[in-house]
Amino acid sequence: MARARSALTTSRANPSQLSHLVFIRRHLMSYAIIGSGAVGSALAKQFARNKIKAVISNRRGPASLEDAVQTFAPIVSATETTVALDADVIILAVPFGAVEEVAQLRSDWSGKIVVDATNAIEFPAFKPLDLGGRPSSDVVAAKFKGAKVVKAFNTLPAAVLADEPRQGEGHRTIFVSGDHTDANERVASLATVLGFAPITLGRLGEGGLLQQFGGPLTVHSLIKQR
Repeated sequence: MARARSALTTSRANPSQLSHLVFIRRHLMSYAIIGSGAVGSALAKQFARNKIKAVISNRRGPASLEDAVQTFAPIVSATETTVALDADVIILAVPFGAVEEVAQLRSDWSGKIVVDATNAIEFPAFKPLDLGGRPSSDVVAAKFKGAKVVKAFNTLPAAVLADEPRQGEGHRTIFVSGDHTDANERVASLATVLGFAPITLGRLGEGGLLQQFGGPLTVHSLIKQR
């Protein structure tokens, strides 16, 4: 099955978006959203809104997504998770407890960028999971052997993440952290063409700690002026 390739109409793109669009097209990136809950659906909406092709999957299979993706078709389509994992950039929009289930679908994740949009939450207390002081994205990275893990798209409530990120003369911010500069740049470029203003914070052990659930950057919706 041919991988979905990125495409974007330029009618609403500003010069910054256009430069990042050139970056994305030059690298011919393909995208998959794993998880169809509130965060996964919010991201699917942003991909569809900006005409960037992607696939979305969940553990129940593509038939369970038939009604949901009608709004996003043909830009975002449903597929099996095993097929979705062929994408270059894989966005984890699953509960933190389901991360290992996804990771076990492959033994080697080399060459993949895995975007960690999860939040490590203990339910029903709704408090940060006790990870022994480890950044939650370090836990994720340890499961996805060989992948370049980037923390992004996790700090905003799903309803805000789904909303139009262009606000007047500004853009809603998305924070990006990871241990690989090239992967950070690619995820930041994606955020830009989706209409957000990415702010790269550094490594997972630094910026990732600020972004994860319970950190000082969670739930804050900030607008960066042009």
